[in-house]
Amino acid sequence: MVALSRLTPDPAQASPRLAGYPFTLGVASGDPWPDGVVLWTRLATAPLADDGLGGMPGKDVPVRWVVAEDDSMRRVVRRGSVLATPELAHSVHVEVKGLRPGREYWYRFSAGGEQSPIGRTRTAPDPSAAVPFTLAFASCQQWVDGFYTAYRHMASQDLDVIFHLGDYIYEGAYGPTGGARNTPLSAAHNARLFTLAQYRLRYSLTKSDPDLQAAHRSAPWIVTPDDHEIINDWADESVPGISPENVLRMRAAGFRAYYENLPLRPSSMPQGPDMQIFRRLRYGRLASFFVLDGRQYRSAQNFARRFDADRSMLGTGQERWLLDGLGRSRTTWNMLANQVEMYQQNRFTADGGIEQFHPDIWDGYEAARRRLFGGIRQRRVANPVVITGDAHWSAAADLKADFNDQGSPTIGVEFMGTSISSGGNGVDMTEGGRLQLRANPHLKFVNNLRGYVACRVAANTWETDYNVISKVTDQSGVMSVRRRFVVEAGRPGLQDTEA
Repeated sequence: MVALSRLTPDPAQASPRLAGYPFTLGVASGDPWPDGVVLWTRLATAPLADDGLGGMPGKDVPVRWVVAEDDSMRRVVRRGSVLATPELAHSVHVEVKGLRPGREYWYRFSAGGEQSPIGRTRTAPDPSAAVPFTLAFASCQQWVDGFYTAYRHMASQDLDVIFHLGDYIYEGAYGPTGGARNTPLSAAHNARLFTLAQYRLRYSLTKSDPDLQAAHRSAPWIVTPDDHEIINDWADESVPGISPENVLRMRAAGFRAYYENLPLRPSSMPQGPDMQIFRRLRYGRLASFFVLDGRQYRSAQNFARRFDADRSMLGTGQERWLLDGLGRSRTTWNMLANQVEMYQQNRFTADGGIEQFHPDIWDGYEAARRRLFGGIRQRRVANPVVITGDAHWSAAADLKADFNDQGSPTIGVEFMGTSISSGGNGVDMTEGGRLQLRANPHLKFVNNLRGYVACRVAANTWETDYNVISKVTDQSGVMSVRRRFVVEAGRPGLQDTEA
């Protein structure tokens, strides 16, 4: 076991007196390996304290943890202790090793004489095991736009692993009425995020939601940020109207708070404005997960230069890492956890309109997309599947070797999920969605409701459900499966089925 802490706690060390229950932000697990997972919690007796410190004293607090084979916590298989330090906002990230592959486990923390809720996690299968599994993915959860009812539904689904693809928080000012939530907020929330204290407070507000906490307790999460964890549409050191020095300051604060509040391994702890985000996780013989970082190394937006070979979405090092890993992979499915739309999204060419593309997505980095797709074809990568966040609508698309030639080979598929709440209540279809479908033959499905995506992965098939919710501005929203797609191993392309 390796745990991130400033020092190893003395078993006899007394906890400083805490002002209340410390596990108000819940518990979580993440990044499952065959022999273990990372466990997370962050102590906060007053999670919405304006200074972002959660009401905690400026002292180290000993935290004990246990892992058991049963949800009553009787068959304990691992235990230990770690210090929650003020430097990391009293968060802890415990790497538990020595567990068995492909097994359910339950875990719990204790501190200050209190016990946390019990969380459920699951280790990855043995690399030689072709065990079917389930996953879900979500993104874009603007707290003021609506409730997280979709997470309540997700938590009930007995999933093996959950992906979050970015926009866990939003950096804009939140007014005194809490938007659709109609919850009073102090003036500290009513400013765009810039300091570490502000980012910490925004995470505390977001993570105080009981449905989000339930989803974190239900399964291990694999996470990657997009732009709003820092500021909208940032790229490397570039944000229009903000100096590079201030962008780096925001990156340092935003990455630090992101790490403190999510179940990431200590190897991802940021160093100033830099953070190791991209990584590969093997999930048995069936799948390899390539978790991408589409912000930290990308070229600044310049749509006029989208065909220039020196421009990149992932950066030279990450691009090489991805293609080398895909080329070496021998799993049945190779999944890219990706932040922004990879399929070509020509929005308005139908009915004689003018071509319009979004410069912040892969359309703005055409040369980089062609290198990636060319590398996938050259290496004959088996069954590429891209899962994507960012947009506040659902989409499913075939990925074409050349999107402007629909007769070119289909090299893989992309499933893009809608938002959990961002954008407020959606509708089933908009006129813009209809235009997109007509303008992009590779695009097979568009929907503008909120929700999340669930997948069932087996040796021969990848089955995807688009789960949508009727409304998010109150908690009466009803979940349903709006569309289901199947991909057959060895046969690139989407097959539509009845939900």
